Amino acid sequence: MAPPGSTHKRIKQVSISKPIIYGNVATRFSPVNPIPPTAPKDHTHSWTVFVRDPTGNDLSQYIKKVVFKLHDTYPNATRTIEQPPFEVTESGWGEFEIVIKIFFHTEGGEKNVTLVHHLKLHPYDGTISMDGKVESVLYDEIVFNEPTETAFAMLTQNPGSLLDDKLKKRENDELDRIAKAIDDIDSKTKLKAEEFKALEAQRNALINQ
Repeated sequence: MAPPGSTHKRIKQVSISKPIIYGNVATRFSPVNPIPPTAPKDHTHSWTVFVRDPTGNDLSQYIKKVVFKLHDTYPNATRTIEQPPFEVTESGWGEFEIVIKIFFHTEGGEKNVTLVHHLKLHPYDGTISMDGKVESVLYDEIVFNEPTETAFAMLTQNPGSLLDDKLKKRENDELDRIAKAIDDIDSKTKLKAEEFKALEAQRNALINQ
């Protein structure tokens, strides 16, 4: 249990959004990119999987470590990276899913985030860039709702994205509207089902006369 104190007090009605990019870059082995002597002979590509800030800011200000879970065929398949750059470079011949767990500094009191990335080695459209690299990069935002005071201080060391309360209210209103519409559809569906049952009962009664 955390000791009592203002650092663990949460700031109400505040959300902070931190952008990240995650994914991988792969390059086929060639005379320009030769296979390392220690790599298995059947490996065809070198690749790097990563978590980065899209503008190059230091993620370690609020991220404690990133854990990459590779395919079980790799030695030490769970790789823990505790300082930037948060990335793992390997070689291989096949594509697979990589589980990425992002852990925040414990004093901030925020829960870790889990992402899943499909390692991409081959261009799906058959085209390869001039430098022979294949990229699969995704943009995402980690949203901290009502962060602790300590987390707030960490997250605002560099310019970030404080979500406007009015925008947040509009989004919540839209979600409420959608939820109400779904409830209305459910109610109408149940009513139609009851009407159908009544008609079916009437039909059976007429048949049995």
